[in-house]
Amino acid sequence: MTQQNGHPKIGVYVCHCGINIADKVDIEQLVAFASSLPFVAVAREYKFMCSDPGQELIEQDLRDGLIDRVVVAACSPLMHEGTFRHATEEGGANPFLYQHANIREHVSWVTQDGKLATDKAKALVAAAVRRVALAEPLERKRVPIKDEALIVGGGIAGIEAALVLASAGRKVYLVEREPSIGGHMAMFDKTFPTLDCAACILTPKMVQVGQHPNVEILSYSEVEEVSGYVGNFKVRVRRKARYIDEELCTGCGVCIEKCPWKNVPSEFDQGLTERSVVYMPFPQAVPRIPVIDRENCVYFKNGKCGACKKFCPRDAVDFEQEDRIVELEVGAVILSTGFKPFDATRIPLYGYGRFPNVITSLEFERMLNAAGPTGGNVVMKDGRVPRRVGIVHCVGSRNQNYNAHCSTVCCMYSLKFAHLVHERTGAEVYNFYIDMRTAGKGYEDFYHRLMAEGTHFVRGRVAEVTDVPQVPEEEGHLVVQVEDTLIGVVRRIPLDMIILSVGMEPQADSADVRRLFGVSASADGFFLEKHPKLAPTSTLTDGVFVAGACQGPKDIPASVAQGQGAAAQALALIDGAFMELEPNTAYVTEELCSGCKTCIGLCPYNALEFNEERKVVVLNEPLCKGCGTCVAACPSGALQQHLFNDEQILEEIRGVLVSG
Repeated sequence: MTQQNGHPKIGVYVCHCGINIADKVDIEQLVAFASSLPFVAVAREYKFMCSDPGQELIEQDLRDGLIDRVVVAACSPLMHEGTFRHATEEGGANPFLYQHANIREHVSWVTQDGKLATDKAKALVAAAVRRVALAEPLERKRVPIKDEALIVGGGIAGIEAALVLASAGRKVYLVEREPSIGGHMAMFDKTFPTLDCAACILTPKMVQVGQHPNVEILSYSEVEEVSGYVGNFKVRVRRKARYIDEELCTGCGVCIEKCPWKNVPSEFDQGLTERSVVYMPFPQAVPRIPVIDRENCVYFKNGKCGACKKFCPRDAVDFEQEDRIVELEVGAVILSTGFKPFDATRIPLYGYGRFPNVITSLEFERMLNAAGPTGGNVVMKDGRVPRRVGIVHCVGSRNQNYNAHCSTVCCMYSLKFAHLVHERTGAEVYNFYIDMRTAGKGYEDFYHRLMAEGTHFVRGRVAEVTDVPQVPEEEGHLVVQVEDTLIGVVRRIPLDMIILSVGMEPQADSADVRRLFGVSASADGFFLEKHPKLAPTSTLTDGVFVAGACQGPKDIPASVAQGQGAAAQALALIDGAFMELEPNTAYVTEELCSGCKTCIGLCPYNALEFNEERKVVVLNEPLCKGCGTCVAACPSGALQQHLFNDEQILEEIRGVLVSG
């Protein structure tokens, strides 16, 4: 050891973690080894060190003056670092005179041989002891935080989060890229398994959030830039020009009615109907302000028309309107940007785009809706009522060629479709599924209800949809070819209409949003939560939370629950006037800094900048997350990091190397 830091008295505490650790690691031998290490004054074992009696062992030894530094050999520090820092502090020592050795995830769970596991545990404990001997007492710093919040995405998760925060008295900015909030749920007809009218339960929440005095909706807007740090984010939002003055417009709809150009495919109706150039996405839109579609507007093309402006009773049409930038300062951010339906044209064998009566689930949702293209009637392209309807599950999901993940909701909404088709047409319905997944309150009952209604269930992935008949009964029909795995035969089933239950994917621009807010993504591209079980709405970027399907496929109840959870997390953050920062940040020794700026471009959090006057790099400490990238890159050694300085790291490595 190159530096003894005085004469530290170190206590080593080894956890059995039930049999998680003790089943592989010889605890008695490990404790005996620890007690033989330099500066170790106490070495103890306990069944569960994280329990109150386990923590009390540490605290009492500190109070008795037996030790002044602590090493705990247990599970991951991600789980219990905070627990043992607190115990160290309760014992009267600085909480950062503590070191954790992970002998569960790094040893017992990944090492089959008991002797090898014990030897590896010894190495990690020796390393921790050497490192904690050089630990330095640190203090947490406090920074003030803004008490306002930003929510990006106005679907059901974002709406719910906004209402929770606003009801708690916090100012909320709700940014939505579309002209209206509502998200995908606004397109649905009914929700499973209770068959509630989707609009009937969504619209009141949309109105409530639209009228709430603490909520400012920035619709038809997108976030362009984010800077700052937890508690103090600065956000630039581009408000796209609607060419309608929001202050003057009453939403009377005269401009929409008088617009003579009504041949633009409706995005809301999935292109099944046409809308006018001046439009609101749907009748219950919030805010109830129309938008002029500049790309298709004749006035913007040749300066003619202007009917909307001529007839507007409030003179609210403003062709000179331009995009404008709004700058916000908020303490917390909730991302609820939703999902993108899988593009069914990527599986050409299913015939979407070739056969008019092969449609996607979202198109069928609009068909079912009373305000949709067919007024709620289930009909084929030629207007006839189908007599045999097929529903293909897992289109674009659970398929290694497209998306390996399960989209969670497809089984249940396919069952809903089967019920509604049967109810409205009396047609014979076939469900083609891989596995039926009905995990949710009341979901299994709904499945049994469908079986009782006489729906056919064919277990097997559909191979092909064709219109080429092989027998007279198939003529004039679409034919599904599928291997029925329950009876072990390949079947050809003639049908009139086929609904493709497409899966859920990350939004097309999710990577851009991730980079903008500094959050990570899981392998499937959805935003990555901090911990899948214990922090499902937090991210690794402090102050940025996630809610809804942007974090992974989920149904409406789960999205609502996660919206509430994210709002509670954000509220807990912004409700205090200050927050404490972890002290594991980098620091600059200016006398050693050569001003080469190598570190500035490497910092992923933009925490470093160059001081032109002093010709050195300076650190914005609240922005630093302690990743250590700059420290590793600094050629002059001017950058170091609290808790991870060179001497501590080297001593830890020596501990591993010499333990054997």
